[in-house]
Amino acid sequence: METMERKEIRPILIKKNPVQCVTVPGSKSITNRALLLSVMGTGKSVLRGCLFSEDSRYFLRCVQDLGFETEVDEDAARIEVTGFGGEIPVREASVYVGSAGTAARFLAAFLACSREGSFHMDASEQMRRRPMEPLITALESIGAQIRCTGEAGHFPLEITAHGILTNRVAVDIDLSSQFLSALLIAAPMSGKELTIDVKGSHGMAYIDMTVKMMEQFGVSVRRESEKRFVIPGGQHYETLDYQVEPDASAASYFWALAAIQGISVTVPYLHFDSLQGDVTFAKVLARMGCQVEDTPQGICVTGPSSGILKGISVDMHSFSDQAITLAAIAPFAETPVEITGIGHIRHQESDRMAAIAENLRAMGIRVQESGDSIRIEPGTPRAAVIETHEDHRLAMGFALTGTRVPGIVIRNPGCCKKTFERYFEVLDQVTEAVEGMR
Repeated sequence: METMERKEIRPILIKKNPVQCVTVPGSKSITNRALLLSVMGTGKSVLRGCLFSEDSRYFLRCVQDLGFETEVDEDAARIEVTGFGGEIPVREASVYVGSAGTAARFLAAFLACSREGSFHMDASEQMRRRPMEPLITALESIGAQIRCTGEAGHFPLEITAHGILTNRVAVDIDLSSQFLSALLIAAPMSGKELTIDVKGSHGMAYIDMTVKMMEQFGVSVRRESEKRFVIPGGQHYETLDYQVEPDASAASYFWALAAIQGISVTVPYLHFDSLQGDVTFAKVLARMGCQVEDTPQGICVTGPSSGILKGISVDMHSFSDQAITLAAIAPFAETPVEITGIGHIRHQESDRMAAIAENLRAMGIRVQESGDSIRIEPGTPRAAVIETHEDHRLAMGFALTGTRVPGIVIRNPGCCKKTFERYFEVLDQVTEAVEGMR
């Protein structure tokens, strides 16, 4: 039975059309970065191929609540936004970021680094549980006054801005690379050179994305070492007509589907020179026995005809959003799969380490957790209800298991609206097409 609270996944039984082209929405990470970079430019930018999801809509609504002019066409996946050179049109505002981590971290830095103003930021209960303290500490060190009106180090926040009053700041990114991305993007607001010293190394692929996009919008970043970034003074963001890449995280689910079904899936317009670190997941699938090719159309993954993968050990520290995806297909490997470098995912939308183990064990699969790693033994999954804990990646990832195993039911499938609101519609279309629309 399917309701808004439950989605039973239909296994693929007959592969009549084993070659598929799957179009996925625009990248959330790029959409949100491009929106803020445009806001910080002077004049009108046009963003094309944007993602419209719960997270990106919260980010967009915050921008509008701060007084920025926007023109939005969801059908055309386009946003036009007018920036004021880093100035915020209002001096007082309240914004609500929902469960959007990028909006929470990026806008906190943007507001705190502005020349003046008093701002209230609040979030969903889920986001209120996620850490903010390292970013708060960094923002206070540059001159902002920040008061946590609930639990210390968490939302809600009261921010009083006085501009960037120092030329050096340190930030710990062990819990989230978004803390560093937020500071990097906001740095040009000072008008002077700013040095950022970094502790930790979480999610550096996302930092690379941030730096490349800042350069696309006209601001250079000098990386003096692995732990030090320098943003020279006197720089300003340019306005652009900017094309957002397809979302590599969304693409990865369909590449994984190809891996366990022995079919071919191509995602158009997404290549290995992407800004997004999650394209690395396709190379992981190659190590597991898939054929992977970067074609003129896009990256194509073809799974082994047997549907049996090779077990591997892989450090997913830099593309950890796909740890759940790999865990969901790991039981179909002939030897164990070990995923390392993912301890930080305990502090995301859910405790993802615990949730991976919980759901695999519910399917009868043996799992071992140890520190920042998880080891998954091969096995034959059995029917189970997948507990999503309001986490979109748990819903999307474990739906893949259900394309091989009868009786996999996803609880609260609607949580996918956070990043990919049509996920199950697209998955159904793909599985029906593979079966020849039986």
